[in-house]
Amino acid sequence: MATPRCGVKDKVGPAADGRSKRYALQGSRWRTKNLTYKLSKYPTGLNKQEVDKEIAKAFSVWSGETDLTFTPKSGYENVHIEIRFEVGEHGDGDPFDGPGGTLAHAYFPVYGGDAHFDDSERWTIRSYRGTNLFQVAAHEFGHSLGLSHSDIKSALMAPFYRGYDPYFTLDQDDIDAIQALYGKKTNYGPRGQGTTSRPSPPAEEDPELCKDPKVDAMFNTKDGDTIVFKGKHYWKLTDNGVASGYPRRISSTWKELPSNIDAAFTYRNGKTYFFKGTQYWRYINSTMDGDYPKEISDGFTGIPDHIDAATVWTGNGKIYFYKGTKFWRFDPASKPPVRSNYPKLIKNWQGIPDHVNAAVTYKGYTYFFQDNAYYRFNDRTFSVDVAEPAFPRSTAYWWFGCKSANRGTLGKDNRPFASVSNMDVADDDTYYYGSLDNIDDIILDAGGTDELVTSSSNHGHADSGTSSLSTHSGNTWQPFLMNIAMTTIIARFIATT
Repeated sequence: MATPRCGVKDKVGPAADGRSKRYALQGSRWRTKNLTYKLSKYPTGLNKQEVDKEIAKAFSVWSGETDLTFTPKSGYENVHIEIRFEVGEHGDGDPFDGPGGTLAHAYFPVYGGDAHFDDSERWTIRSYRGTNLFQVAAHEFGHSLGLSHSDIKSALMAPFYRGYDPYFTLDQDDIDAIQALYGKKTNYGPRGQGTTSRPSPPAEEDPELCKDPKVDAMFNTKDGDTIVFKGKHYWKLTDNGVASGYPRRISSTWKELPSNIDAAFTYRNGKTYFFKGTQYWRYINSTMDGDYPKEISDGFTGIPDHIDAATVWTGNGKIYFYKGTKFWRFDPASKPPVRSNYPKLIKNWQGIPDHVNAAVTYKGYTYFFQDNAYYRFNDRTFSVDVAEPAFPRSTAYWWFGCKSANRGTLGKDNRPFASVSNMDVADDDTYYYGSLDNIDDIILDAGGTDELVTSSSNHGHADSGTSSLSTHSGNTWQPFLMNIAMTTIIARFIATT
């Protein structure tokens, strides 16, 4: 079984003492923090403007954690990093091998920093199919900046290409690595803090949400906005709290949609589904998409009425519904869409309580809300995230910008602790996959259709400092649980390519 991976010959794997060496630095770096780049040859089959955006986005992954800047150039201007999409032999003595082998290679700063991509590959943008341009480019640019491979399997700089992640975020190991070369970011914008936690709240507060932060539903729109539903109103959230001009009436934007919605999510087809009682509605942005409402039992066979929350999980792109102490996984590409071994107990999601009110994905994590508290679920370790302060935390403070709310850990019944407790932080190479009952829930399956089809629907690299993403085989993962998980990841790569 072949897995797309970076074939650089740097040393990876456990150190002599059995512990992970974590991130690795190649030894060279740029002497300036203001770097330039240009795309000399574009990939075939993709819009140039879209490619420009994805390349800029890939560079921003690194400028977001350092004071590095990346300025695009064109024509015959000299630049620090030249980017080309090539086929076969392309002048550097390291020819590409066609589809399915080497994906790309990049040179460390001491060797010029250029990045080459195999134009024989099926490069895609925001799709589970093919090879994701943004994530491969971000990895290769890490090499262009001086990073070698990491032993942390969740890191961007790990050797293995892990497939499309619609909520991609850098691992802390990646951040530590790039900051070891270029220092920490000092010119933060309004977001202020890191990438894995909500930033400090703004000065203004929304009185309704601060008084009672329990919400009906949360979801992300097609354009990436995070929306909160409560009663008759909705709020749009920013990285700092609540956007100005809210709340607004739900009916003013989603006409014919009732108040007191139970749950909502936006699927990968860009359509948003709302649930209340026994019925559901489907919208494209703010326009109803067809004749709705319809019965949940008709459109989502196997899913109960009166659900508590719903979300599309980042681990596999499947839809999860939560009600009381149980959850269901819905896969529109399968028949039946809900397997016979469902429902399962919510306690299989390690650390998540029963009777959640809402769930939403944000930058690679899944957040669960219960009354006035929330839990950050690490979709890579499959457990509530280890952080300081620990979870659960106050939704009012961390999500809605209520500066008067408690910012520490909430205790029993979501009441504040007298002080924030210290928690043991697991080693970066420790993975928790839950019980064996969870194995089928963490499979990273890239197959299926981009349409949500329901029963009532009308539709459906190398030497001299060179790094590459290439094919590798024969990896043995232990323990047994890891073996199962990685086998499923490999299966995803085959399906993807």
